[in-house]
Amino acid sequence: MSKVIFLLIGLFCFSNFIFSNTKPDSTLIKMVDNIKWLGQAGVKLISENKVIYIDPFQINETDKGDIILITHSHSDHLSIKDIRKIITPKTILVAPKTCEKDLTEFDNKTFLLEPGDNIDLEKIHVEAVPAYNVKKTQFHPKENKWLGYVLTINNIKIYHAGDTERIPEMKNIDCDIAMLPLGQTYTMNSVHDAVKSALDVKAKIAIPIHFGIYEGTKEDALKFQRSLEKKIKVIIKDY
Repeated sequence: MSKVIFLLIGLFCFSNFIFSNTKPDSTLIKMVDNIKWLGQAGVKLISENKVIYIDPFQINETDKGDIILITHSHSDHLSIKDIRKIITPKTILVAPKTCEKDLTEFDNKTFLLEPGDNIDLEKIHVEAVPAYNVKKTQFHPKENKWLGYVLTINNIKIYHAGDTERIPEMKNIDCDIAMLPLGQTYTMNSVHDAVKSALDVKAKIAIPIHFGIYEGTKEDALKFQRSLEKKIKVIIKDY
């Protein structure tokens, strides 16, 4: 009898774990609703009365950015003409240290970070995390110290992976919402790797990005969603 009770308790705990990972609470859903994918790795997030952009590229937005975060220096991530569209004298810039020369035209408050650095921008905590290629090292070498970001807003952790393959450091990241690249030319080696990355970072919600322009397809996003069914809720956004 005790074995049966133990088994029932175990099944209940397991089902509760699955439920908690596939049924995010309304606070997380509201945060996801405030995230707009702009195409490629570009994202706009509105929270705490702040407009936050990550890697703005080929945008037609009218909002001015309070914070602009850049993951690395490639022109589809650090696009000067797109930054000009949304920057104001009060905009705060955040970028890898290797991007310092690229941003010299902007006389803005700028934080230049390396993996492991942390800053607080009022109510928004920013953690810089590694982003690099393991196999395709010619695209995003680890020694460049390019970045992904984990933003903590109202106790919700939002991970933007930047341009990266699945890397060991992901297992040290704990987030609620993960935005992961699906392109398989410059970033992940397969959709399966992106799936594993979402599990590594313990996301409750995953949003696929970095597909549909230069690499990757909508079918990849649907495969990503199917592969994580009953594990992580995947929300596919249009741009």
